[in-house]
Amino acid sequence: MTQAMIGIIGGSGLYAIDGLEDAEWVSVESPWGAPSDQILRGRLAGTPVAFLPRHGRGHRHSPTSINYRANIDALKRIGVTDILSFSACGSFREEMAPGDFVLVDQFIDRTFGREKSFFGTGCVAHVSVAEPTCARLRAALAATGVEGLHDGGTYLAMEGPQFSTLAESRLYREQWGCDVIGMTNMPEAKLAREAEICYATVAMVTDYDSWHPDHGEVDITSILKTMHDNVDKAKAMISAAVPGLGGTRAPCPHGCDRALEYAIITAPEARDPALLARLDAVAGRVL
Repeated sequence: MTQAMIGIIGGSGLYAIDGLEDAEWVSVESPWGAPSDQILRGRLAGTPVAFLPRHGRGHRHSPTSINYRANIDALKRIGVTDILSFSACGSFREEMAPGDFVLVDQFIDRTFGREKSFFGTGCVAHVSVAEPTCARLRAALAATGVEGLHDGGTYLAMEGPQFSTLAESRLYREQWGCDVIGMTNMPEAKLAREAEICYATVAMVTDYDSWHPDHGEVDITSILKTMHDNVDKAKAMISAAVPGLGGTRAPCPHGCDRALEYAIITAPEARDPALLARLDAVAGRVL
């Protein structure tokens, strides 16, 4: 049995969590560099919570400059077992309108300027991300019953920071079958899997990207207004979901917390001690 601690990663507009008991911003050092910000620790309805603003308070970090490895390592290092990730996104589906939330179950990763793994030369590992989000966490989020919630969707992760061209938007929507588009959930989801942390994404729709004939190109002014409304809805969702995820729990039925069981293939005598030292939190269970 594991004592649950719920990690919450806040996307654009979500820079703090209200109502935490004994709330305190704490600094967490990581061998992978500096996380986006301090971590806000506290309790929500008795459940331990650790909140990290992905872009930093004041939105200091661009999607590419975020240190995803340090963020996931820092959350793992302080005991996080489950991550609820919130991020603003565009929609490729008429029915997934601005203001709606999508519980992502698949990703297409088109990012190219980011470190995507904790492992490498000196300790090689290959984890499965066939099912990149945890069905148990998605079910808990779906049960909150917030208005405009869609259970399931494919998230196209682009590098950014620019929005899509019209041709790209049509490609992702019509030929690739994507449902939403954003800039921040990759490699975050992959790294959470490597760290054996259950992970779920709530994509908060702010716009229709550029494909929609009645909405035209992405307008940052309208995005900011919808984003503000989405933040209040996200906080309500967090308040409803977190208490049911607290306490002790059995191993994840989907194996998220055992992703490294057979993933490391470098022979023990060939492993780099310096890299192993950096992996103490992420892979300590198997190393």
